[in-house]
Amino acid sequence: MQNVLFYQDAVTSHLEGFSKHREPVSLYNPINYILQLGGKRLRPVLTLMTAEAFNADYKLALDAALSIEVFHNFSLVHDDIMDEAPLRRGQETVHEKWDVNTGILSGDAMLIMAYQLFENYEPMVFQALAKLFSKTALEVCEGQQYDVDFETRDDVTIPEYLKMIEYKTAVLVGAAMQMGAIVAKASEEDQKAIYEFGKNLGIAFQLQDDYLDAFGDPKTFGKQVGGDIIENKKTYLYIKAVEFASEDNKLELQHLFSLSPSDPSDKIETAKKIFQSSGAAQVTRQEIENYTNKAFKVLETLNISEDNKDVLRAFGSSLMNRNV
Repeated sequence: MQNVLFYQDAVTSHLEGFSKHREPVSLYNPINYILQLGGKRLRPVLTLMTAEAFNADYKLALDAALSIEVFHNFSLVHDDIMDEAPLRRGQETVHEKWDVNTGILSGDAMLIMAYQLFENYEPMVFQALAKLFSKTALEVCEGQQYDVDFETRDDVTIPEYLKMIEYKTAVLVGAAMQMGAIVAKASEEDQKAIYEFGKNLGIAFQLQDDYLDAFGDPKTFGKQVGGDIIENKKTYLYIKAVEFASEDNKLELQHLFSLSPSDPSDKIETAKKIFQSSGAAQVTRQEIENYTNKAFKVLETLNISEDNKDVLRAFGSSLMNRNV
């Protein structure tokens, strides 16, 4: 197996061939724009890594990896429209650079293009990839709807929140890895196990993102620290703080999350103090570790070499020890 940078370069090179000039440019230029904005491309990297973990040439998995990346970016285009977000990876979002209608139509085209990439595989592999992809794509939509619904609710529970991040984020990580296993023609048992590994890692990754949003280093995090607090998002930190805080702090936190001040700095600092004093920050860190350990436990059951297990374990550890 290669290092992450190698796989990132392979995805980028394959993407360059995919992002060719097509007509009408008003449909395809926005697609090329969002795909070339960069990002860590972790999901397609995982597809390539998994294929090699099961002793297949990573090149066989490039189209499957690209389908995951195209789908992920399609979901970002539509999420940005729903959130009315002005920026994505520090650049204008598609609907801001063009308009909302262009964003909707270009996003629709990306979803279809993601499916088209499976046509490069033999029928049995095509069918397995398409079946997994359809299931995952629908779950991502369900997760997004749960997220939207939670914005107007004050009674979101921890199991509901975990289900939301599982569907919105983690299933795509699991699917990315299972696609690599499908292309490598791994056993059904190993396919399911690598999916569970990726899904648990994806939940841990999102919980880590929630934590870093409040407590990350502004110099390295890449987003505005406290963004979830500004947007009144009921994250794992918030739900646990409401559960554990004193009655006074609970009421103060709930009041803070009903406000949208022009200068949110005091709101952010007060919320962070309650997250810390209530024990919510510590419990969140523990849950990140729990899901990471769940993933590593599944890893032990895989029929791959110990060296390849070590590579996947190191990759998981690097995600959980990140500050960006």
